[in-house]
Amino acid sequence: MSHRPNKIVQTWLKTPTSGVVELAHDWRARHAPPLRLTGGLKFSGLERVRDHSYGKESGYFATRAGRIYFFLPISAHPKPFARRAPVYLAGDFNGWGDAIGRDEWRLNEASLDGQAVLLWTGRAEQFFSNPPQRFKFVTGEGRWFEVPTGAPNTVVDESGNRNLIVDVERTGFHLFAFTLDQPVELSQTQRMEWASSGTQEDVPLRPGPFFFQLATDLPLGARSEQGDTVFRLFAPRATKVTLYLIEPEDERGIAPAEQKFALAKREGESAGDRAVWEFVVEGDLHGWRYWYQIDGPRDEFGLFDPEQRVLDPYAVAAMGRKGSGLVIDAKRVRRKADGFVTPFWQDLIICEAHVRDLAAMAPVKMTDEERRGFTGLKRWVDSPGFYLNELGVNCVELQPIQEFDNESPEDYHWGYMTNNYFSPESSYALEPAKASGIQEFQDLVMAFHRRGIAVVLDVVYNHVGVPGHLMFIDKLYYFAGGLDGELSNWSGCGNDLRVDAAMATRLIIDSCTHLIETYGIDGFRFDLAELLGAEVLKEIEVVLKRVKPDVILIAEPWSFRGHIAGALTDTGWASWNDGYRGFLKDFVRGRGNRESFEYYLKGSPWYFAKWPAQTVNYVESHDGRTWIDEITENADGSGHLPTANDRRRTHLMAAVLFSSVGIPMISAGQDFLRSKHGVNNTYLRGDLNALDYRRAERFSGTQAYFSDWIAFRRSEQGSLLRHYSRATETYFRFWFAPDSLAVAVLYNADFSQGTEQLLFAINPMEHDVEVSLDEEVAEMRWIKIADHEHFKHKHSQHWTAPLDSPLWLPALGFGLWRASG
Repeated sequence: MSHRPNKIVQTWLKTPTSGVVELAHDWRARHAPPLRLTGGLKFSGLERVRDHSYGKESGYFATRAGRIYFFLPISAHPKPFARRAPVYLAGDFNGWGDAIGRDEWRLNEASLDGQAVLLWTGRAEQFFSNPPQRFKFVTGEGRWFEVPTGAPNTVVDESGNRNLIVDVERTGFHLFAFTLDQPVELSQTQRMEWASSGTQEDVPLRPGPFFFQLATDLPLGARSEQGDTVFRLFAPRATKVTLYLIEPEDERGIAPAEQKFALAKREGESAGDRAVWEFVVEGDLHGWRYWYQIDGPRDEFGLFDPEQRVLDPYAVAAMGRKGSGLVIDAKRVRRKADGFVTPFWQDLIICEAHVRDLAAMAPVKMTDEERRGFTGLKRWVDSPGFYLNELGVNCVELQPIQEFDNESPEDYHWGYMTNNYFSPESSYALEPAKASGIQEFQDLVMAFHRRGIAVVLDVVYNHVGVPGHLMFIDKLYYFAGGLDGELSNWSGCGNDLRVDAAMATRLIIDSCTHLIETYGIDGFRFDLAELLGAEVLKEIEVVLKRVKPDVILIAEPWSFRGHIAGALTDTGWASWNDGYRGFLKDFVRGRGNRESFEYYLKGSPWYFAKWPAQTVNYVESHDGRTWIDEITENADGSGHLPTANDRRRTHLMAAVLFSSVGIPMISAGQDFLRSKHGVNNTYLRGDLNALDYRRAERFSGTQAYFSDWIAFRRSEQGSLLRHYSRATETYFRFWFAPDSLAVAVLYNADFSQGTEQLLFAINPMEHDVEVSLDEEVAEMRWIKIADHEHFKHKHSQHWTAPLDSPLWLPALGFGLWRASG
């Protein structure tokens, strides 16, 4: 072995008295490396880990005999094994997908240290190269296994695909297990270094899995208990926690001086309970302001600052992004039951909207302060001509309303930089110092419910805004990061919450539960849900469905790290369908292929959605350009003045969207061709995002077309579009025009859903086409319901007649018929 400088990469503690140290390269010597500890700790044991231990995280390990082993633990990946599907090793070394079906790359059942695995083994040298070779596991059906979160040999390519690599310097010989003569003290920094070298910098003993599973069931936050107010904060590595209190202003507007108290660590048998700091104040402090200051160890993983004001993560009201929090007696803010019943998922039609966008130009009298928040929007919702009520949707998905990091109340912000998960956004409240936002948001939700509109909240549990209060409580516990303490940034927003830490998961669940119980929220859309991972999302689902069995759960199933829609198919989560978005933008411009049209119209079955309402179909959301700016023929990319074809293509889009299996979602204003003048990112642009309701008059035909489609989909006739279980294989029949994407589709072709049938025909091409139908279908008696311009209303003249075959469709044309029986 050539001489390489000794270097410790990292350590992690599996328990308070044991852990693993990773060296920069394999240590081939038979004796243990000369390591030592600082801070008064000593080793009671140091030995090489079992050779396959590295493979449990990396997917491979090598032996002294020159063999390499690739393996998958069956317990961690039960689905493919339950079907007995073959699994293959694929990578740069065998052409990736070319390995499928080749016996020489198939994994076989085996046992490693008593654990059932699928295993492939061979000579190691063919896999050792520079640059390192990438690999993954794949089933015989072509389904690729997700790379485990935290795998130490993960690489991401330019397209965002995550793969594993074979690192010649890390084959399992670079890991050593150690035990300590006494437990580590989390509030102190202990370090490890080479005993034989004065040049190697030491590295900290980094708390590992046991640390992130520290948890308590104690109630947290500021709570009224038996006439007293109890303050509790979970801060496992803190050395000091100070509480600051200020009494509400008196009648003269004068606030008393702040009071300061030292919290004490609780005692108890549970290590998680001992990580809780507590202080009890006599009396009911409802309405008092409070914050914390926290100190702790100075190391790579901490951000403790005894001068920093910290907003309690469990504060149920806040005065702004920096705090203070407000003590609120839960009994005084209980909501009144409104009797609203959340719609079945299959019946949902969602409109994504922003509080200020809806209210900013609403044709209702209100003050500027009201127009900025919950009270102004409620006035609009209660008004006779309320936009969403006229449109006919039965669910609004509000962009974030939890406390976020706009710098002043007047500043517009989308809200995706959250500072507190319990408090309603203070700038949307008329009197944040009095926590008026609690009652105002309760009133808003009730107003939506009176309109028959469910309320889903967009929530951001993958990262936090500025200041990141959780970082000052414990950066290591609450945030994912590298060996040097640098924060990971798969969110693209500067940090990633470590959501699988027990108390981070509890924070998510507790705050969602609070929003359901305090405000009557019907469900949630989780931003960048890939960063939470399927296992955490499953845990959230289980608990929230105990709180509210019909809770709506929607995931944005991607991040800059990857995509987990496939991993969510066996859960109760629906997912935003980004593939659908791309497909439909292409289709209405005559691009794409027939297979995509069939797949997405049927509801993206099986890989993306195992049940019909598991796909949320959409083409526009807050992100990116609006639909009309995206597809416009205008050279400047602005659809503010759309062309006739822009408008026609929008009608085709609506026809496909509302006829597809799944949950349709539109963005507020999409129905009246809302434009942002081609601007892509408008997260701070309230001027561009505000809904100009005059466009509903300017483009009244398009607005009415959307409204009629929504009414039809929600009607009894539209039940053929709303599926409660996966349709039979023969439910749909398709006829495509020659050399064209123009198509006719028969719904309920096999009469599996009764005797009603629908015929849908669309031509996204810029020339007329003819579609040949089967003779028995064309000769049925049909009633035309809609075309590419409008719906036939009840008062319109109806006639029944056979259809011509071939069926003629004009350029950018559409037709919908109902079988007359």
